[in-house]
Amino acid sequence: MSVPSVLSFTQQGWEQVLAKAKRAVVYLDAACAESLHWGCGYPRLLEVVGGPACHLREFERDAVGGGAEQPKAVFVLSCLLKGRTVETLRDIVRRSHFQYCVVVTAVSHAVHLTANHVPAAAAAELEGQQPVFEQLEEKLCEWMGNMNYTAEVLHVPLLLAPAAPHLALTPAFATLFPLLPQDVHLLNSARQDKRKLGSLGEVDATALTPELLLQIRCLVSGLSSLCEHLGVREECFAVGSLSRIIAADMASYAPAKNRRKTATGRASVVFVDRTLDLTGAVGHHGDNLVEKIISVLPQLPGHTNDVMVNMVELTALQAEDDNQNVLASGCLAQSNDPAARALWEALLNTKHKEAVMEVRRHLVEAASRENLPIKMSMGRVTPGQLTSYIQLFKNNLKALVNHCGILQLGLATVQTLKHPQSAKWDNFLAFERLLLQSIGESTMAVLLNQLLPMIKPSTQRTNDDYSPEELLILLIFIYSVTGDFTVDKDLEEAEEKVKKTLAQAICEESQLSPLLQKITGCDSAINLTFPQSKLAVDELFASLQDIAGARNLMKQFKSVYVPGTHTHQATYKPLLKQVVEEIFNPERPDPIDIEHMSSGITDLLKTGFSMFMKVSRPHPSDHPLLILFVVGGVTVSEAKMVKDLVASLKPGSQVMVLSTRLLKPLNIPELLFATDRLHPDLGF
Repeated sequence: MSVPSVLSFTQQGWEQVLAKAKRAVVYLDAACAESLHWGCGYPRLLEVVGGPACHLREFERDAVGGGAEQPKAVFVLSCLLKGRTVETLRDIVRRSHFQYCVVVTAVSHAVHLTANHVPAAAAAELEGQQPVFEQLEEKLCEWMGNMNYTAEVLHVPLLLAPAAPHLALTPAFATLFPLLPQDVHLLNSARQDKRKLGSLGEVDATALTPELLLQIRCLVSGLSSLCEHLGVREECFAVGSLSRIIAADMASYAPAKNRRKTATGRASVVFVDRTLDLTGAVGHHGDNLVEKIISVLPQLPGHTNDVMVNMVELTALQAEDDNQNVLASGCLAQSNDPAARALWEALLNTKHKEAVMEVRRHLVEAASRENLPIKMSMGRVTPGQLTSYIQLFKNNLKALVNHCGILQLGLATVQTLKHPQSAKWDNFLAFERLLLQSIGESTMAVLLNQLLPMIKPSTQRTNDDYSPEELLILLIFIYSVTGDFTVDKDLEEAEEKVKKTLAQAICEESQLSPLLQKITGCDSAINLTFPQSKLAVDELFASLQDIAGARNLMKQFKSVYVPGTHTHQATYKPLLKQVVEEIFNPERPDPIDIEHMSSGITDLLKTGFSMFMKVSRPHPSDHPLLILFVVGGVTVSEAKMVKDLVASLKPGSQVMVLSTRLLKPLNIPELLFATDRLHPDLGF
């Protein structure tokens, strides 16, 4: 039997779904589709369904219903069965001819009780019963038109999209992002009769909106199921204000009590707020091919962690934009192809240069196995060379089918290397390095004045110049890496100049990107006025100042900037690196900023006694498994860094990096300026 992992957890969940899906019409929402995509792939589901691809449908209000020859339906949903979700279910079932409906939800029945305001004491008495699911089963029979038809509602924890053995994402929580100081003002406005919160450090679960609290509980429910699958009792730790709330909720999660009593293994779960270090998320220092692929290729529709790979190179079609919609896109996830999955994992774990050589090696081996007339060439790998290898498969259907996964990854590599944004990556990197050297010697005002000449309207920009969105990425880098600073007259003047120039540049854009539409609140460049643009940029800079002050509440992890010396240049030291080094510090000091969350009276007594007796307090390095959960997204380079660091600091330890999503630089401004951070859409 294989060792429990993020992949076996996901596959076990999907096996339960597949057991119900034989000869059914299957409706999936986006988050569950993404879990399937990375966990076991659509071919596995199609094989079980035993029908054409049209038997798989997106779960939406206008989805096609089931015809007379389609009596069975399976709905696979990542969300709570409430409100709009139940209304959509009702509408689809009513216009269909179903006689057997199965609804699978990734959210446990215990969380459904919480969502329906059932008190904890009453919920505890219902152990083993599932009244919410039973009520929906009755409704489904009613909507099918015959109470003798069959309806089943069950919970399967389809939480993860496993990208690698050490890395998994949670697509249903892709928009979950830590709070910023400005959010405290919004929370205070809803606390009219209560004491006002002074800072993020005072925010606890009682201060959050009901929707955000419920979203956290849904995540905790899924993570608890993961721990059950891994057979571990977890100790919860947190770095950051939202992480503290999530860790506390997981530590005190009542349905996990019995599981923890019988668990034979132990694990430390450490939650970390992304906002404490946005430098790593927007920076271009990660020397990783996958990071570049994710950043420059278009996002796969409906997905948060995969991209579209143009497959026209393998067809007789002309390589024109019009033809891109004729073909199904390729992608990065290759869950059904062992050779392609091995290449994918190699790309995740090697530097850019080695990764490109690895792509060449896999293409050469695949061509050799198919006896294709390959011309070997050593030395530097070029996009043209890789393309020539890929085109050998073009008119050989058998070879193409046998190696489709490797060809998709090969084409993703070629398209990334040839993309104009790849050349710009080096420009970003050069400017970021220059900034790092300037920080120790210059004031914030000087840094902003260096940026000023780079802000140009669209009519004056060349391909090497920065768009407003790219300038925003550089500003986030500057404010995050610098940290808290003193505001003086020079800084106020420098900020004002940058604000006016940036607001004017945004005003002169011929088209507003979705991000600029979100920031300005205007959907058309024609309707955007300078006062509107300036107001939006003022708010943007208020967020930048929040980013700079994000580590103010930290005592130990106050900086990610290491000043230069006579022998070494100034560098950026990732917060995740500092956290992992502190966890595995051989001297095992009591962590200062890594807070332990007690799971009950025993832990509280331990913590209390440790103040005056020799009782060891829980430490995140106590256990053989470390689960590091980054709230707000993680980059490929960061996940690799954590894996490598744990292997060097404590050989034999196992680490899993979990996060809400894989990040590219542009994701950060999108998440920062999301208007629904405190009020997430939970589908009801």
